[in-house]
Amino acid sequence: MGDMRNVSLDRRFGGILSWDSFFHLDHEHQRRMFAVFAAHASPGAMLMFNTGPQHGEAIGDYRGDPLYHASLAPEEYQSLINQSGFETIDHVVEDPQAGGRTVWLCRSR
Repeated sequence: MGDMRNVSLDRRFGGILSWDSFFHLDHEHQRRMFAVFAAHASPGAMLMFNTGPQHGEAIGDYRGDPLYHASLAPEEYQSLINQSGFETIDHVVEDPQAGGRTVWLCRSR
């Protein structure tokens, strides 16, 4: 197993998916992940990740164990997306087709 915060694969990909994982990082580590995404994205690569709908932290429950969740404000995600060389293609808050998840779909410029 690896830690997404430290991944360095020395190659670029046409797609990056961070689904049901990214929001388990604290706020600062989420901010830093955009450099990791950018380092692994080919020009035109798609990036898809999900977050909570607003800034905050919560402790949920998974099979009886506590599970940490955090999200930044949508405006901060948008700024980080832009700063790291991506553009937002779609953003749906609490998408019923995605089980109520807040979804971001981006493309590398």
